[in-house]
Amino acid sequence: MRRAITILVACGALLAGAAPAQAVTKNPVQALKAVLAPGHGMHFTETTTFSDGDVERTERRRKGVFEFNAKGDVKALDVTTTGGEYGAERVIGFNHDIGGTSYRSGGLVGKWLKKGKTWWKDSHQLHLWHTELLGYDEQLVNPAEPATLAALLKNGQRSGDTVTGAITFKELEQVSRWAEHSTHVGWDPDTRLSYTVTLTSAGLVSRVQSTFTFADGLDELVGKTLHVDTRYRRWGDKVSIKAPDHQKTTTKPCIEGICNWRLPG
Repeated sequence: MRRAITILVACGALLAGAAPAQAVTKNPVQALKAVLAPGHGMHFTETTTFSDGDVERTERRRKGVFEFNAKGDVKALDVTTTGGEYGAERVIGFNHDIGGTSYRSGGLVGKWLKKGKTWWKDSHQLHLWHTELLGYDEQLVNPAEPATLAALLKNGQRSGDTVTGAITFKELEQVSRWAEHSTHVGWDPDTRLSYTVTLTSAGLVSRVQSTFTFADGLDELVGKTLHVDTRYRRWGDKVSIKAPDHQKTTTKPCIEGICNWRLPG
């Protein structure tokens, strides 16, 4: 009998010790850092919606892959966009310490290409390469940047697997290289971006929803509210984004009947 009681007490101690470990939730920033490595990245899908207060319309949908470096900076991207005025477009971009190189196919650019060429190469994106490729309705929140994710967690309120909050463009720019080099963050630094971040059980980001209203910039955008819903998966996958076949690539598009021109280097 004494032996049975001893065994029961020991089992109870083991169960009691296991409870706190089960209750611990992974730190999202640490979980992110664990999957960031050169040659790795993640996949995403995205829907953008514009509203002018009366009418809400889905603008564009995107799907693709980002390749990161160990800091969470976007080293390269390969994204296909559908919807919009000019139809489907695929973009491949490579970021450098200064500037970037991009390749575009389809969409409006597809109308500018000579016969036999399917890609336009442009090495003059400067730091705006991702904005120029993805457009003004891109997701401004890059959850692969540890400092950005930390700021979202700090500014927001967490309930279970979701974090909701708001951050100004200026605050986002201070922690995010992605936001810092976007075009419209500089239009009005006091604009507030509301966000909801959804986490997986492993502490990784599975979804980011962001909303803000354009207070400055292009006339056709001012006063409109942009909602971007981005879903992320396969964090830490091996990723190798390559430039298109150079034989199908040109640096000299034909625009309005004028061909063989290129931007000054």
